[in-house]
Amino acid sequence: MSTEEEDLAAAWGASLDEEDAGPGDEAAPGSTKVLNQAEIDSLLGFGDAPEEELKSGIERVVASGLVSYERLPMLEIVFDRLVRLMSTTLRNFTSDNVEVSIDGITSMRFGDYLNSIPLPAMLAVVKVQQWDNYALLMVDSSMIYSIVDVLLGGRRGTAAMRIEGRPYTTIERTLVERLINVVLEDFGQAFAPLANVDFKFERLEVNPRFATISRLSNAAVLARLRVDMEDRGGRLDLLLPYATLEPVRELLLQQFMGEKFGRDSIWETHLAEELRHTEVELDVVLDEQTLPLSTITRLKPGDRLVLNTAPGAPVRLQCGDVPLFEGALGRRENRLAVKVERELRRPTPDIAAAVPVVPPQARKSA
Repeated sequence: MSTEEEDLAAAWGASLDEEDAGPGDEAAPGSTKVLNQAEIDSLLGFGDAPEEELKSGIERVVASGLVSYERLPMLEIVFDRLVRLMSTTLRNFTSDNVEVSIDGITSMRFGDYLNSIPLPAMLAVVKVQQWDNYALLMVDSSMIYSIVDVLLGGRRGTAAMRIEGRPYTTIERTLVERLINVVLEDFGQAFAPLANVDFKFERLEVNPRFATISRLSNAAVLARLRVDMEDRGGRLDLLLPYATLEPVRELLLQQFMGEKFGRDSIWETHLAEELRHTEVELDVVLDEQTLPLSTITRLKPGDRLVLNTAPGAPVRLQCGDVPLFEGALGRRENRLAVKVERELRRPTPDIAAAVPVVPPQARKSA
């Protein structure tokens, strides 16, 4: 570096030091500069920049592979129905004032969820029979002790006493299993408007490693439900892998209940009304004959074609190649007329045998 460049760098550094120094502050010679909180956040990457801008390239690639539950609009409606149903059934189940709410619905890796489960907890492995797959229901320790306290007649207005450091007893597991069956029955009813599905309780685990129902890298939808019973309560987690939801993925893509893809009743009605005002041409077919191409090419003005139709025989009215009606040929004033006698839904065997279908190029209609 030349002497001129070194002098310029020194002047630039001195100007920066003067800007950083506040009014009345004097930097001691040889002292180390102290960074403020904003500068520390900027260095560590916790500034005001959006989260997307702070992600590295690898993180963005990994995040893009995780399907968002927001692409399944109907799934959120299913969970809303579940909350309403649970609020009623849990009140009847516990004979207490129960409020159920959704803490959040997120998409995450199955392995990440297993690592985030607060222990101790009970995990119910659920068999989804119609979809031939599994789901997971987690009951945290607060909910376990609260439901045991409520069902065994604990006093209202007092928080459930938690005893940590011991395994769950048979009574506690039995009561929690009853709670799980109630929640799963409501979950099946929440899906009823979309699909008939049964969630069957299979087994209860306390170790997350024994509750693995999917690959650790597979994506899943997690719904966190909060259950409040006055001063008691806890949390329920419902985990549905995307592989489990695959049989009803098209139904979950709907924007509203009962939506039918590719069909618009308003447009159908408008199209039907316009079709009724459409003008079509009807051809009266007296006879159809198959002739060699050499005979057709030798036809000249004045040649005659003999029809193989007896006088008074019924004639056919058709639109294009579609037969529509059968009628009798007559005369009205000075014009030929056809009286429609019956409707032809499809060619009858007699007409099909008597009138062979030939290409339009070789067809000569009288």
